[in-house]
Amino acid sequence: MSIKVFNLTKQYGQQKAVDQVSFSVNEGEIVGFLGPNGAGKSTTMKIITGFLPPTEGTVEVEGESVIDNPMSVKRKTGYLPEHNPLYLDMYVHEYLNFMAGIYGLASSVRKERVFEMVRLCGLTDEQNKRIGMLSKGFRQRVGLAQALIHNPKVLVLDEPTSGLDPNQLIEIRRLIKTVSKDKTVLFSTHILQEVEALCDRVVVINKGRIVADDRLGNLLQGAGNHLVVEFANEISAQDLMQLEDVEHARQLENFRFQLKVVKGKDIRPLLVRFAVEKNLSLIELKQEENSLESVFSQLTATEKK
Repeated sequence: MSIKVFNLTKQYGQQKAVDQVSFSVNEGEIVGFLGPNGAGKSTTMKIITGFLPPTEGTVEVEGESVIDNPMSVKRKTGYLPEHNPLYLDMYVHEYLNFMAGIYGLASSVRKERVFEMVRLCGLTDEQNKRIGMLSKGFRQRVGLAQALIHNPKVLVLDEPTSGLDPNQLIEIRRLIKTVSKDKTVLFSTHILQEVEALCDRVVVINKGRIVADDRLGNLLQGAGNHLVVEFANEISAQDLMQLEDVEHARQLENFRFQLKVVKGKDIRPLLVRFAVEKNLSLIELKQEENSLESVFSQLTATEKK
């Protein structure tokens, strides 16, 4: 296993940011680490990369403990934090050479590695510019270049496509796909299309706990049948839960609901009869296709009271 997280807990006072989290990432996998804001993604990633100590639990990277051998783990890990910390007054090539030195690369190989990262990350025309002059997209490229400069086996990327325009998204996605061919990658994002395009597997965290860990296809297949139904009149999720073959009802807004239905069952005729019997005006009734977005919503939903 390239990354092994076991019973990881991080506590700040009375608040548990991460609560008994366990998962692993196999060598060569690209795993999407998903969750809403405040779920514990960044905290977990900072612990994996040795930038935060855990309160409890263990983390191993390439067989080494992050707690016992933090420097060795950092040499094996490339890390791009959510808020990409760059020295804006440095030139691109100067910064990458500086980072190569921090990672302990011999001066004889630094120039070659800097040249390779500049080429790989599409920074050839920008290498003699100050980082502060670059666009957000090119700054992300510089961040990826510094994470790769020491040729790590494991790559941890926290929101690498945050704030990018559609063209930049495509470019960074292509870059991640290219550099991950011989590496293990764990990355978080709120852009679910990125996960569908890049990931072998998905780990979902909510309120500090893992709520799903599976291959993307399995998650979509196991999501079950879903309907979206909306009424003009007042009705509750509890009322809809009384219907046969409705496993769960979640209120979306006003009197609009998402219903999870027993697999293979079609309850649309039942809903129409229910509306007639209860003198309800049915505004919308549609079958919802399973998508990562709908699965994510189900796994991380906060029920309305």
